[in-house]
Amino acid sequence: MRNIVLVGFMGTGKTTIATKLAVRLKMKYISTDNLIEKREKRTINEIFTDSGEEYFRGVESDVVREVSGMADSVIDAGGGVVLSEENMANLKSCGMVISLTADADTVVERTKKYKHRPLLNVEDPRRKIRDLMAKREPFYAKAEHVIDTGKLTVRQVVDRIAGLIEDKKDD
Repeated sequence: MRNIVLVGFMGTGKTTIATKLAVRLKMKYISTDNLIEKREKRTINEIFTDSGEEYFRGVESDVVREVSGMADSVIDAGGGVVLSEENMANLKSCGMVISLTADADTVVERTKKYKHRPLLNVEDPRRKIRDLMAKREPFYAKAEHVIDTGKLTVRQVVDRIAGLIEDKKDD
């Protein structure tokens, strides 16, 4: 089976949905952020702090190229992966790309307890979230499918994605 790639802003449920979906579909779960941390032997936060966002994005692109060569996987792609056309082309070449979305208030609520989000370690996280979401929305919209997770349960989102997979098999 081709890969299922979840993209979307932080706090939209990518990791939770991807892990549940992988179990349901009996596929492998892959997190690009986890692979980056393993490769770099440091956290995403440490990479941003010590080496900067540009360095991080380069490593992220290397990891995306690597996972694009895999199959039968649910790929949980980092929130900014869509900023690179090359990343999106690689991810689309290996599977179905689904963007998970949620409104800014939902994202704020879901991310407020996490201190490991380097882009939110600012004075006004709500404003930063709104600014980043506005900037990235056109990139997320390039996915094959978009699902708003804001008012759905994890199970409902997993069911929707599983339905998309079934529909694709019927084509």
